Amino acid sequence: MSTVGRFAPSPTGPLHLGSLVAAVGSWLYARRAGGRWLMRIEDVDTPRVVPGSAEEILAALTRYGLEWDGEIVWQSRRTRLYEDALATLRARGFVYDCGCSRTDGVYPGTCRNGLPAGREARAVRFRAPDEVIAFDDVLHGRVEENVATSVGDFVVKRADGLFAYQLAVVVDDAEQSVTQVVRGDDLLSSTARQIALQRALGYATPEYVHLPLVRNADGEKLSKRDGALPLPTLDERRVVETLAIALRFLGIDVKESTPREMLESAL
Repeated sequence: MSTVGRFAPSPTGPLHLGSLVAAVGSWLYARRAGGRWLMRIEDVDTPRVVPGSAEEILAALTRYGLEWDGEIVWQSRRTRLYEDALATLRARGFVYDCGCSRTDGVYPGTCRNGLPAGREARAVRFRAPDEVIAFDDVLHGRVEENVATSVGDFVVKRADGLFAYQLAVVVDDAEQSVTQVVRGDDLLSSTARQIALQRALGYATPEYVHLPLVRNADGEKLSKRDGALPLPTLDERRVVETLAIALRFLGIDVKESTPREMLESAL
């Protein structure tokens, strides 16, 4: 089976160095395997989308020499696929309606056996299997988690009618025939939930690679929400320097030239 990787940014603001590391890492893993590298805009959480940021992200990736295969996929245009997947899960008894407001910690299963009297359906939850889900991450090795005890039944369709990230990403990866998921360490904790959904829907599980996170001086993950500086895109020298920093973070030291040549040298 040929390798199919992907990069799936959320259009909630411009890319920063941490995003570039994830993009370059996923591109390198796919290209080194002689595979395809796909682009997906994860705009399923429409209230958080910043107008114009998707186009800005795509332009920045191109500026840094990253080229993707095929057409760009937009989650906001794939609602029917998520509806179909949810219908399949419901038919198989894997989901139920929930009338609870958002809660922290492990969901106690209040609505698991039916809505309590006086409550109306707000969201849809997935019945987390009470079993250890194990997978081998390329960088982390063996990872094991029992989703039922770590997070409990989790939301796959929100109270506002939008589909949750966990379901959307699983459906998209399967529909795009993705075999390799390379992303940041912050999503390692989502993997067991996604594997549980894959199994319930009869999907194959891709290979996972969770990269170390780029952190600020305080040791916190760089994020758009906390004001991480956007990638420079106008000055060629700064683009080259920033790409070199991203490659060195991934353990690759190449001679500075053009972005495309630097990426090719890293293969």
